[in-house]
Amino acid sequence: MAIHHAAELGYQRAAADYERVRPSYPTRSLAVLADALDLRAGRCVAEVGAGTGKFTRLLALTGARVVALEPVAAMRDRLAELLPQVEVVDGLAEATGLADGEMDAVVAAQAWHWFDPAAALAEVERVTHKRGRLGLVWNTLDETVPWVAEYSKIYRQWRTEAVPGHRDGRWRRFFDDLPGWAPLAAQHVPNPFVTDREGVLGQALTSSVISTLDTGSRAQVRQELEAVLDRHKESSGDRIEIPYVTDLYWTARI
Repeated sequence: MAIHHAAELGYQRAAADYERVRPSYPTRSLAVLADALDLRAGRCVAEVGAGTGKFTRLLALTGARVVALEPVAAMRDRLAELLPQVEVVDGLAEATGLADGEMDAVVAAQAWHWFDPAAALAEVERVTHKRGRLGLVWNTLDETVPWVAEYSKIYRQWRTEAVPGHRDGRWRRFFDDLPGWAPLAAQHVPNPFVTDREGVLGQALTSSVISTLDTGSRAQVRQELEAVLDRHKESSGDRIEIPYVTDLYWTARI
C-alpha cells in the first residue's frame, strides 16, 4: 500500500501551517467518542492518519495508551515535537505494523476518506480483538452560511475525482450492511472556530489540493478567496468565526 500522492505532497508542503491554521475539536466530541469506544486507562487506541496531532492530544486525555500513525514525514515530525508523550509511528491505515489484537479501538480524524476502505478495515480487524471498535471524525464546514458556501465553491473548483473528500458520502456507503460490524452511529457537535483573515485563507491554502498547485495558481486561489471575504460582512473583518460542525461516527465488531 502507498499513501495517496496528493496527501503525500500536499501535506508535506503544508505541515507547518496546517497546525497553526486548522481548527481543533470540541471537548464534547472527545466525551462522545471516548464513551462510544470505551477509551480509558488500561485501554489501547491507534489513531491512523494522525497528522500533526489535532485529535491525538484529545485522545491522550482519556488515559488510554495512544499510538499515532502518520505516513507523511513532515506531519509526523511535527506531531512528535508537539506530543512527546505519545507513541508516534510511521505507518499506513492499511499497513500499521501493529501486532495482531494489540488495540481495543482505532480512530481516524479527518482521514478515513484517504484510505482504501476494504484494506483499512481489514487492518482494523487484525489489530483489534473480537470486541474492537472504530471511530471516525471530521470537521465539516457549515455551507448553509452564504460566505462559507462561496468560499467552499472556489476550493472545490480545484478538486478532481482523483482527490477524495468526505462530503460526497462515498466513504459511508462502504459501511452499509457491513458483515461483522454494527451499523454506524453518529453525533454532530458544533465547533465554531474563531481566527483572523490569514487563518481563514489558510484553511484552503493548506489543503492537499491547493498545496500542490504552482505559485501562480495558489495566488489566483488566494485572490478569489479574498474577494469572497470582502463581499460579506461576517467575513470582512479581522476577527472571523468559521462555522464548523464536528461529525462523529462509530461502530463496533459484533
